[in-house]
Parts: sequence; structure tokens; C-alpha cells
Amino acid sequence: MSKIISFISRKGGTGKTTNAINLATTLYAEGKKVILVETDTNYTLNTLRQMEHLRAEEGLPHSFDILGSQDHQVADELIQIKQKPGIDFIVVDSAGKTTDEGIKKLCLVSDAVVVPTSLTQNDLLVTYQTVMDLTPARDLNPNLKIMVLPNRIHSFTRMKTVHESLGNVNAIILDVMVPQKNLFVNFSTVHAEKEYQPVVDAILKHLK
Repeated sequence: MSKIISFISRKGGTGKTTNAINLATTLYAEGKKVILVETDTNYTLNTLRQMEHLRAEEGLPHSFDILGSQDHQVADELIQIKQKPGIDFIVVDSAGKTTDEGIKKLCLVSDAVVVPTSLTQNDLLVTYQTVMDLTPARDLNPNLKIMVLPNRIHSFTRMKTVHESLGNVNAIILDVMVPQKNLFVNFSTVHAEKEYQPVVDAILKHLK
């Protein structure tokens, strides 16, 4: 049975897209069958995939499919995609302005929701509110795992500091940090970033 991992936040710029694509490329590099779905109507990842193919002089290797959807219909589409045989993971990059109804429906069909956040005061407030908004869905979907991913964290920051900053958030705080590195920002839709492996392992550990 395929697993649906959705990246959700109440605001843009928290790292949903960056982490969704890094998760998808890493899983695919491990031999998993992956589909990535983005609900931002600008379809950024689809555009980036096309640009990568245009820039490649000798062509790019086959990779996973990137599908476009919209906030109000993605949950129903995910149910259909999940029924396809041979799919291991469906990664969802949700839009920054997902509606309350959209969040609820997406959570009801997801196995895990990952909320990326930095430790700035603004992002912490948004993360707290986002997790609060997800709580009713967790009551309806007891198997749902809500995880907070510390993202764009200074390399000198200790994990203890991260946990203290996120201590009031009622969710699984992943015991790993995505550092402030250009290699995670300048991502590829085809090639996996090896340094992202610890993040993938941390997410999958809570899905078992």
C-alpha cells in the first residue's frame, strides 16, 4: 500500500517545495516508485523539470512523474492515484494558501504531514497555528503522523535549542535539521542530494 506524505504550512517560503522535491528524488534514487503532486497553480516543479530537460545536453534519465492539481480536488485525486499498483510513495507539495477545507481533506487521505519551519518568531507562530489547524483531522484519521521539520537552521544550532523552540508544538519534532545550504535550495527534480538522506530516514522512521 502506497504512503502519502504531504508538506503543509499556513504560509509560503517555509521550505515545502524544497523538501518535497528532495524527499521525492531521494526515495526514487533508492528504487522506490514515487509520484509527486503539486497543488500550487504555478506548477513550479513541472516548469523546473522542463527547464532541466532543455538544459541537458545529453538528455536526462527517466524519473518519477510530477502531477499538477488544485487545492479543492487533490484529495480525491490522491485516492485514485493510491489505487494504482506499484506506487510506494506519493509526495504532495501543497500550496502556501491552502484553504481550511483543503487542509482537512488532504490530511484525511495522508499518512503523514510534514510542516517545515525555521526558528524565526514568525515561522514558529505559523507552525504552531498550522499544527493546531491539523488537530481535528488527526482525530478523524488516527493513523496520521504530524511531523515538524526544522528547516534552514544555522549549522551552529544545537538540537536541544530546536526542541526548546518547538516545545509547545503538539507534533512529532523530527530529530534532524535541514541546514542553511545552497545545495538544498538549488534543487533538481531528477538528481537526488545525498546529504538529504538523514531527513528521509527521520521521516520514514515514523511511518513504520
